[in-house]
Amino acid sequence: MENKSGRPNKIKDPQHLWELFQEYKIHTKNNPILKHTFVGKDGRSEYSELERPLTIEGFENYCADAGIIKDLSHYFANTNNRYKRFLTICTRIRREVRSDQISGGMAGIYNPSITQRLNNLVDKQEIAHVEQPLFNDDEDEEIDE
Repeated sequence: MENKSGRPNKIKDPQHLWELFQEYKIHTKNNPILKHTFVGKDGRSEYSELERPLTIEGFENYCADAGIIKDLSHYFANTNNRYKRFLTICTRIRREVRSDQISGGMAGIYNPSITQRLNNLVDKQEIAHVEQPLFNDDEDEEIDE
């Protein structure tokens, strides 16, 4: 299907976008981050595997690295209402990413503080500032000297 500018969309339909996301998930979870640490008094070099979180940016990079599309932002933003048929699948992808980040943060797999900030889950406390006068300004109460 062509968009209004006459160029064919790089991703043919919502099902294609979903399939790409499923490939990205498998690729991401099968390629953990390697954390380099030094252990013991001799500082023996070791690597430990850390689960890699799902991110929208990671999905965009995956698609670009695969040569499919360099920028998915138009699909997610529905630029000029040209990607309307992708809205439902883009919402689903965002929810999957958010769910992975939140559950990973709650389980301690990912840094909970970063997970909270990325997903707008930080508690915001409102502090009310009440200004109280230092001296009583009422003219009715005069101080006798």
